Formats: sequence, structure tokens, C-alpha cells
Amino acid sequence: ELGTLTAQQKPIVILTSNRTRDLHDALKRRCLYHWIDYPSLEHATQIVKLRAPKASKDLAEQVAAAVSRIRTLDMQKPPGVAEAIDWVNAAMLLGVSTLDARGTEQTLGSVLKYRDDQELAREQGFAWIAGE
Repeated sequence: ELGTLTAQQKPIVILTSNRTRDLHDALKRRCLYHWIDYPSLEHATQIVKLRAPKASKDLAEQVAAAVSRIRTLDMQKPPGVAEAIDWVNAAMLLGVSTLDARGTEQTLGSVLKYRDDQELAREQGFAWIAGE
């Protein structure tokens, strides 16, 4: 047993949430709240390229733009940057070099993980998702 340890400086604790669960009111009363929005299209493309360096700049841009379009839909789980990275990696693995309507149809399951979300996206059309 080490006994009681005391910090020389009060620690700062950062809590993050992706809104999958509600935080208890007692915890929220003790916190400062700061909303961090999705990155811009340009920043998202940079992140995707950094995390998937073998991807072409065009594919990274196309996926980032498609994710941005998909986020405008009322989805159960809107895709984030992590899903965009997964999408680019899945596209490359499947030999999809351009995110056109056909490439979107082949790889949509890598970014949307709920059936209702996939159906909602399909209703918009693969060409719409791809920006054609």
C-alpha cells in the first residue's frame, strides 16, 4: 500500500463523447462543454491522406466529399473521419480507384454499418453519394 498520493498540480481531465450514450446530469454540471464539429472537406481530405498514404489524392477527396454528403441525411450513425479512412482503405483493397456510382455501390458497406442508414443512402442514389 502506497498510502494517499496527492498531485502537485490539479489535473485537467478531458472527456469526449460521440453521442452514443447520454452523460449523467451530475457529471455534466461539473464539466465545461465544447462542441467540435466535423473537419472541413479540405482538412478531412488531409486526414484521410495522412492515415491512408497509399490512397490517391483524388480518391481521398472523393471519399471525404461523399462522407460530407452522406452526413446531410438523417442517419442513425452518420459517418465520421474514421469511417472515411475505412472507406478509402476498403476501396483500395477492392481495386476501386475512383468513387463513382459503381464504386460507391461496391464499398458502401464499409462506411455505413446500419441497414436503415444504407437504405436511406441507397434511396438518394449511388450517383448522388459519389457526387455525379
